[in-house]
Formats: sequence, C-alpha cells, structure tokens
Amino acid sequence: MAPRTEPGTDAEAAPGEPGGSWTPEVAAFVERFAGDLTDAGMQRMAARVLAALLAENSGALTSAEIADRLRVSPGAISGAVSYLSQMHLLSRERQPGTRRERYRVHQDVWHDAMTNRDPLLNRWIGSLRQGIEAVGPDSPAGRRLTETTEFMEFMRVGLRDLMRRWQEHRAAATTGESP
Repeated sequence: MAPRTEPGTDAEAAPGEPGGSWTPEVAAFVERFAGDLTDAGMQRMAARVLAALLAENSGALTSAEIADRLRVSPGAISGAVSYLSQMHLLSRERQPGTRRERYRVHQDVWHDAMTNRDPLLNRWIGSLRQGIEAVGPDSPAGRRLTETTEFMEFMRVGLRDLMRRWQEHRAAATTGESP
C-alpha cells in the first residue's frame, strides 16, 4: 500500500520529496535503520522519525508529513521530535506565515550531535566525582566510579580529537586533497 499524500500536494513528486510517495525500498530502509537505532538504545518512535528525516531529500518535514510517511498519528510524533531536539539530532523551524513547525535534520547532524556531548560528559564527570566522595575512593564502588570517571574524561578528550580529525577529513574531501 502506498503512503498517503496530503490534500493539495503533488502526488507525482519524487520519492522522498515532501508530498511525494516513498518507494517500498525507502520505507524498508527507514524501518531497518530505525530498528538499528532502537537496538542501540534510541526510543522507537524517535528512531523512526530520525530515519524518515534522513531519507527525505529536503531533510525537513512537518509533523503531519512525518506521520503520513510513518503511518502514525501526528500526536505520536511530538515526543519523538522533543527527544531528538534534546539530542541535537534535529532542529525546529517555523514555516513562514503559519504556526506549523518543520523538523530538519542537517547535513552534519552526527557531527553536531557528537560535538554537543561535551557539556553532557562534563556533567556526568562532575556527578561521578561527587559519587566517589560519597562512597569513598577506596571502596569497591569508589574504584568503579573512579574508573568510570577516567573513561569519561578519556572519551571527552578523544571525542574532541576525533571531531577535529573529521573536520580535516571533510575539508580535504571538499578540496579533493587526500587527508
């Protein structure tokens, strides 16, 4: 069964374009990748919304358009877009002249999401240090919390280096140079 289109939209639009219908292959990809994201711990509906936006040529859809493509109610989309917005995986845009919002996944969504992890890692590290003080650094729990803190600090530094290397890689790819 082909996905529905909104009244007044061009049913002949290209697959993945707003108002267009998805091919069965695109729909299968969306569900497969959403399953992969869910298996990694993402909320199911959030995973489906993110996969749908990634598969959309424009990278942007309204709640109604997302609901249409995923064959769910528009109300089911609300919590998912809030979660994805908090995770820095999408942004909200107002459609000019309306009260409707469009949700956009940007070209560099993964870079942005990972770059924005620094404040989160800092908060976790601060909480872990308080936990070490609370349980005592020489207790089994204190040693476990210390190791966790060291791992988070290692990840924070490594992530910064990885993001720098990614930017260099992208710049080289843009100019045609080898990294």
